[in-house]
Order: sequence, then C-alpha cells, then structure tokens
Amino acid sequence: MPILQHWLTDAIKIPSPNCDDRPDASDISLVVIHCISLPPGEFDTPYIDQLFCNTLNPDDHPYFKEIHQLKVSAHLLIKRDGDCVQYVAFNKRAWHAGQSSYNEQERCNDFSIGIELEGTETCAYTAAQYSRLKIIIDSLLTTYPKLSRQRITGHSDIAPGRKLDPGPSFEWQKILLTESVD
Repeated sequence: MPILQHWLTDAIKIPSPNCDDRPDASDISLVVIHCISLPPGEFDTPYIDQLFCNTLNPDDHPYFKEIHQLKVSAHLLIKRDGDCVQYVAFNKRAWHAGQSSYNEQERCNDFSIGIELEGTETCAYTAAQYSRLKIIIDSLLTTYPKLSRQRITGHSDIAPGRKLDPGPSFEWQKILLTESVD
C-alpha cells in the first residue's frame, strides 16, 4: 500500500484538526495500536469520524456527553471490514496517546503513529483488520526508517494503569511475524 506525501493512497481521507507539527519531523519511530468503538461496543457508526473531527453531538448518545469536548485523533482507523480512514498525515503529530512513555521517552505523540482498530479490548478483531494492519505496518516500515517491528506497541503499554487497549483480544503474533496473515 503506497504512502504518498505521508498519506496512504488507498485510505479514505478525513482530515482532523486534532494534530500539529512534531517537535522533530524526522522522528517517526513508534507505532501505537489502539481500539475504539462509539458508542462503546457498537460498530460501523459515523461517530468515530465525528469525535476525531470535533463534530460529535452530545445529544446523540448519553456517553457522548462525557467525551464530545475531547480534542483527539489517531492517524488511522481500521474498520471491522478492513476499510481504512486516515485523519492525520504521518509527518504530523496526532493527539492519540495522551500522557505516555515508551522506553523512558515521554510524550509518545511526538514520535509515534497512532492506529485505531474499530473494536473493544475484549471483542475479537476481524481477519480483515489484521490483514489491513499488517499491510499498513509493512508500508510504514518501508517508508519511515526509524520504525521497526520491535517498536510496535499497545496503548496499554505506553499508558499503563490508564489505558487497556488494544486489550487481551488482540493477537500480536498476527502482525509481528513476517509471514502472511491468514
């Protein structure tokens, strides 16, 4: 999957305002895997796009009253069917990790790419999601030389005690191994 000017060429592009310049534009050295569903546990809704673009209506669901004012976005969302939406160019800092640390380096947003999987920590992810994620990771590794398979982690690992995603249902071996995903 080609990356052109820091955008996946076959992803749906929905630019989010929830990003800014990285402190060091050349330091793209970590991939963080997340999960999200809005409302929680519901899939294939328009609400993730709305949250990441600051248009989430708090009256659409009681849970949204708690989160509608958040200014957050990942770089990518991989939906249950494997379709991909890109919100932020990879050379920009997306606001996905919050207070975080990786190998004693604080502020993971500064140097990471955030990828959301539509799902929950306890619900199995789909074969289509793993397949797309593996293809995307391979493209990222080819494009950004500071990335490696050893520098792919979960939100729970960079924000322990605060975040649980992608959760116990995520099968790491499906993306960390170099052979194809079945």
